[in-house]
Amino acid sequence: MEWSIQEIARRAGTTSRTLRHYGDLGLLMPSRIGSNGYRYYDQDALVRLQRILLLRELGLSLPAIKDVLEGQRDTAVALRAHLRLLEQEQTRIGRQIASVRTTLHKTQEGMELMAAEVFDGFDHTAHEQEVTERWGRDAYEEGDRWWRSLGEGEKKAFQDEHEAIARDWGRAREAGLAADGPEAQELARRHCAWLSSAKEPSRSYVIGLGEMYVADPRFGRNYDRHGDGTAVFVRDALTVYARHRLSD
Repeated sequence: MEWSIQEIARRAGTTSRTLRHYGDLGLLMPSRIGSNGYRYYDQDALVRLQRILLLRELGLSLPAIKDVLEGQRDTAVALRAHLRLLEQEQTRIGRQIASVRTTLHKTQEGMELMAAEVFDGFDHTAHEQEVTERWGRDAYEEGDRWWRSLGEGEKKAFQDEHEAIARDWGRAREAGLAADGPEAQELARRHCAWLSSAKEPSRSYVIGLGEMYVADPRFGRNYDRHGDGTAVFVRDALTVYARHRLSD
């Protein structure tokens, strides 16, 4: 089956002039030229045009696209690579949509926003290097896969549970409870149970996390906004719990 240059241009959302330009560059040759001078394209040409348009959307220049096409002789392999890229982009855009919806809802309701919600989908690698340096590459990849696997409701439930725990930490510190007392240790158990949603936490992981809550204001403010000194209280209680209840 063949299609005329006008038909292909209309279906692809481009112009006959653009297709002729692709031909002049050696990017997309017609399968044949009729006696009337019209260009016709067969199925192989359609697949090649699809690959050209996909690469253009990825920001490649025409010379770069030509190099890519010449280096990828196996069309099926090339299309699978394109498909993976498109699926990744679809996932990213879906997360952006969910993020904007959450931001809109919370701002309209006067609710407090979390950075993880606002920027989810915009740069999921923001903490990649930091997590890798602290706990290893496997920890980052496992955590990233887990977070991506959650639905919007599951993500919200996970974040809401953390917010409830953070409020209870603030109340416990304000009440003057001891970090190694039964009430604080029950909170530490809840905190570790929340952490285990992604992966069962080890002793060293929980102790290191507690230290990070104090050392890094980006994380410490999640607790100190419920009262100054709460992050330190959380660290101390988690350290006691981890040393007595967790193993490496």
